[in-house]
Amino acid sequence: MPGAKLVSPSSCVRSARGGPAPQARKGERESFVYAIVRCGGRQEKAAVDDVLTVDTLAGEVGSQVTLPAVLVVDDGKVVTDPAELDHYQVTAEIMGTVVGPKINIVHYRNKTGYRRRMGHRQRYTQVRITGIDGARKATTRKKG
Repeated sequence: MPGAKLVSPSSCVRSARGGPAPQARKGERESFVYAIVRCGGRQEKAAVDDVLTVDTLAGEVGSQVTLPAVLVVDDGKVVTDPAELDHYQVTAEIMGTVVGPKINIVHYRNKTGYRRRMGHRQRYTQVRITGIDGARKATTRKKG
């Protein structure tokens, strides 16, 4: 096609957040920490500065909440052991409440004139992940 722009497949790669895929610089190693957290009966992938929409949480806008981690990936090391996960803490700040999409419910029974129409919008809370902190303990060996 005349005037068509050729695009390489590598430029079409997108990250999980919707932006272009992060490129590591030469000689620099990429370190990335994320966690799978349990919130409201679901599990969500959370990294620092992500905004998650979760089921309604009790708390004021701007207050801090702690989410329990199910799995943590810390610089390539996968942590799933519950004893080790106790050392990790995922903190988030409540940003506000939002509503989900409108769901229309229609009840109908034939030959009776029975018709009912209802709607529903689920309430959710948006949280911003402020930190994934791990209490890394220095291992010391006893001599002797």
